[in-house]
Amino acid sequence: MGLGKKGSILGLLGVFLLDGLLLSVAYNVHNYTFILKETNFTRLCFTKPMLTVNASFPGPTIQVNKGDKAFINVQNNGKYGVTIHWHGVKQPLNPWSDGPENITQCPIQPGKNFTYEVIFSDEEGTLWWHAHSDWSRATVHGPIVILPQQGGKGYPFPKPYAEQTLVLASWFNTDVKELIDDAMAIGGDPAVSDAFTINGWPGALYNCSNETIYRLQVVHGKTYLLRLVNAIMNEEMFFAIAGHNFTVVAQDGAYIKPIPTSYIMITPGQTMDILLTANQTPSYYYIAARPFFDSGAPFDNTTTTAILQYTNVTAPTNISLPTLPIQTDHASADNFTSKIKALANNDHPISVPQNVTKHVLITVSVNQLPCELTNGTCGGPNGNRISASLNNISFATPTTDILQAYYRSLPDVFDSDFPNQPPLFFNFSGVNSSTYLLPEVGTKVLLIEYGASVELVYQGTNVGNPENHPMHLHGYSFYVVGSAYGNWNATTSPATYNLNDPPLVNTIGVPKNGWTAIRFVANNPGVWFMHCHLERHASWGMDTVIVVKNGPSKGTRIQRPPSNLPICA
Repeated sequence: MGLGKKGSILGLLGVFLLDGLLLSVAYNVHNYTFILKETNFTRLCFTKPMLTVNASFPGPTIQVNKGDKAFINVQNNGKYGVTIHWHGVKQPLNPWSDGPENITQCPIQPGKNFTYEVIFSDEEGTLWWHAHSDWSRATVHGPIVILPQQGGKGYPFPKPYAEQTLVLASWFNTDVKELIDDAMAIGGDPAVSDAFTINGWPGALYNCSNETIYRLQVVHGKTYLLRLVNAIMNEEMFFAIAGHNFTVVAQDGAYIKPIPTSYIMITPGQTMDILLTANQTPSYYYIAARPFFDSGAPFDNTTTTAILQYTNVTAPTNISLPTLPIQTDHASADNFTSKIKALANNDHPISVPQNVTKHVLITVSVNQLPCELTNGTCGGPNGNRISASLNNISFATPTTDILQAYYRSLPDVFDSDFPNQPPLFFNFSGVNSSTYLLPEVGTKVLLIEYGASVELVYQGTNVGNPENHPMHLHGYSFYVVGSAYGNWNATTSPATYNLNDPPLVNTIGVPKNGWTAIRFVANNPGVWFMHCHLERHASWGMDTVIVVKNGPSKGTRIQRPPSNLPICA
């Protein structure tokens, strides 16, 4: 995969935060080199240069053990400034290496490099890394494999025969930066992707792609651990393997109660670990993924495939396709996601906040802004500009990164008055979807005291083009304590919460016209981005920043910034 230079140093002593406690552990140090450059790839009869890491798509896998540390030197030989985010890695006390552009750092400019210090703590399973600048994550991404701690108890299931990562991604027959720049210039919907891919290949159902398909070879009777990453830009996906059931055992770097199933639904940003036993008649079987999409917005309505190929078998004339739910099948999506619960046993305990000290209600909406073009109308509905918001505030990304501004008390970069509740209450899930609200545009952050027990409720609205929103919070995993359709009610909704074994995740789908409640302890000080992982929504402003203040001691304060931080151009 072109990992670049990699090394490991054994036996160092590190400190990390877990549920507010400082823990000392032995860890390994790993070193990687990422070289970003334009590389020519041919897919769907189309050859284009695209930004890659180490000339691979998807990019290289980072592999560590629980509690390790990695230094990744990123050399940018591309045309534009780029940052890298380590999705789901909490980075205790170290927001400087979290990566979102102009939130925690300025971009690495062409010809420059920056070394990220990636600090792993209690994560275990599969996470991923990706660019966090414009839409460059479409081609700049790769898996993170976090094995159990050395000398620890190992997996909470029998060790599999082998492991393999599967990365779902979007393929565009154009330059993705030009695509989003053009869409933002006129305020309209960006063009949808031309295909989806599995480990870089679209599969057999697209023109010119029959020979360009990923093949997963398996031995009959053996069990495999498949690490699935959804790096797709704007679509949630159903995923299945023809003729085979499997068992989901982890999500977002944390173990869950095993879920035997014939399919999954996975949102952009999420990861899932799957145990597959090759127990069917030896042959070839299609692996397939297609969208779950519940909105009137444009989307890529295609299906990507790979082949599960038993060894020592001649290719059959016809290969079976799996039966996937249809694209609008809410019942199947809900049926799977409702089964996800934390493993929550003695070896993998959880600690759900019981007494909330900070409550925040956030409406999630697609909006419109007046068109400011001097010639003609904008590309959104009613000739307006499409926007998106949290609590009716459409986030404006500053030109100076917010972390520097907060750490050094720089003025006029952000406002610390993001509201704890919507500025306007209405029937959020019942309003006519043709209605739109005029949002306020601003760079507002939500301040939270160190150690607060936080409950955050995402309330989806029926404004604009409503749909399921995968919300991601940097710097934290959080417990999903409740979710339902309709409007959240402060009196009745908490009675439905699961406080015993809620899943611990970093990205969660907020149901269309519904709500999701999460809880976490604010024990990781720093500046942490929170946004929808549908990339078009993030581009339109469905973002904000949570600032967790420093605690009372050195071990509860943001560490000092590195000396070689990229400089804002």
